Amino acid sequence: MKSSFNNIINSDKPILVDFYADWCGPCKALAPILKQVKEELGEAVKIVKIDVDKNQPLAVKYQVRGVPTMLLFKNGKQLWRQSGVLQKNDIVSIIKSHS
Repeated sequence: MKSSFNNIINSDKPILVDFYADWCGPCKALAPILKQVKEELGEAVKIVKIDVDKNQPLAVKYQVRGVPTMLLFKNGKQLWRQSGVLQKNDIVSIIKSHS
C-alpha cells in the first residue's frame, strides 16, 4: 500500500485523503458529503478513502489519532489537514484554494 499511496499523492491535481474507520459514526456522516464534493469538483480532485484499521502503518506515518481525518496533498506535499466532519462548501473551498 505504501508505494501505491506515494504514487497517488504525487499527482499534480489535489488529492483528498479521508482516513476513516467502519465503526466511526462521524465517518459515516462524512461519506455522503465527500460524494457531493466529488460531484461538484469532478476531475479537479481525487478522493481516496483509507481505512485506519486495515492501514495502520499509514495512519501512524501521518499521525492520524482520530477519525475522520482529512489530508490534502498535491505533488506529494501535504497542504492541509483537518479532523472531524466539515460541510461540503468548506471542503470545496479548501480544495479550490489549493488547486
